[in-house]
This record gives sequence, C-alpha cells and structure tokens, in this order.
Amino acid sequence: MKNIILLGPPGAGKGTQGKTLSERFNIPQISTGDILRENFRNKTPLGLEAKGYMDRGVLVPNGIVVGMVVERINQDDCSTGVILDGFPRNIAQAEALDATLNKMGKKIDVAVGIGVEKKELVRRLSGRRVCRKCGANYHVIYSPPMNIGVCDQCGSEIHQRDDDREETIMARLKVYDEETLPLVDYYKNRGLYVAVNGIGGVDQISTSIIEIIEKGSNNT
Repeated sequence: MKNIILLGPPGAGKGTQGKTLSERFNIPQISTGDILRENFRNKTPLGLEAKGYMDRGVLVPNGIVVGMVVERINQDDCSTGVILDGFPRNIAQAEALDATLNKMGKKIDVAVGIGVEKKELVRRLSGRRVCRKCGANYHVIYSPPMNIGVCDQCGSEIHQRDDDREETIMARLKVYDEETLPLVDYYKNRGLYVAVNGIGGVDQISTSIIEIIEKGSNNT
C-alpha cells in the first residue's frame, strides 16, 4: 500500500506528476478540486454544505474538506493506496487526516515536496491559456497554439483565466507560504518528507519521485 502526498506551490507540477504516479502505481490521484466538483455534481450532503459556504464567498471549513477526502479514500479503488494532490493544505487538515487514517488502520507513507523558484512559478502560471469552448490547455512559452489566440482542437478563442493573472498568482503564492508551507516541517518531523527539484523535464522529475517512493521515505 502506498499513500502519497504531493506538496508544492501552485504551478509546481503536482497535477502532472500525480497523473504519472497514478499510472505507474495503479492507484487513484485525488485532488480536493475534483472531489468538490464530484460532490456538487452528485448533490451529496457534504457537497451541498460546501456549496453553501462557497456561494457566500467564504472558505469551506477544514472538517468538510477532510470529510470529502476521507469518503473518497474509503472507496474500493483506494484500497491499495492513493495520491493526494495538493491536500492537505494546512496543519489542521493534516492533523485531521492523520487521526482519521489512524482509525482506518492506514497512514501516510511519504510526502513529496516539489520545489520550484517563485520566478519560474509565475512564468508557468501566467503563461497558461485555455480554450473557452473545449477546455484544451496551452502555454505561451512551452506549448503555444499554432495560431495565436486560437485553439488547435476546435478553432475557438483561447484565453487567460483570472486566477492565472500575475497579481492573483502572487496572492495565491502568499497564501501557500502562510498556510501550506508549514506542512514541510510537519512531515519532516515524522520522517516522511522528501524534497524533489521541480525544475527540469517532466520525465526526469517523475523518475526522481518514483525512485523515492520505491525506496521509501527518508527524513531530509
């Protein structure tokens, strides 16, 4: 069983690496965004409760978020492990997750921190573009469309999302530093944290993470 946490700031590549790890170890990749959308779509009690908070423009309480994640972890396809992509987001969520997993006879095996300099994070996030119609993703530097502003897939307009604008990115990174970065010490103190350089080719970074997971975690 492998229960893996991927930590790192927005733009570090957690989603990309999570997908690779999911395929490599044949365990599901779980993100709070996906879980929230699924609960909204299925109109579950937790989903409806979370939507009430979001409609009022306030953060969804830790208890609801953790409850959704735990419900997901309890599903059959998670019996051999999970990849938690960007969760937990703060110490309170981490403590609640540990307590709940302990009751289930499960535990976190390793927390992998993907490190990327702030300047590079801004370049990655501010360069992202998405098609308004089909949702195809592009990047003005790394994977631009063949024609500027036009989707290769459907010919519709591509645009920059509001949360990928530089001022919003800096605000998101500030929140990460204040709320999520303390998790590095939290998992270091448990001998679970391992840092990985997030600069380089996707395959190179994946190889480093896979080696760490297969060898087991070491306190760094």
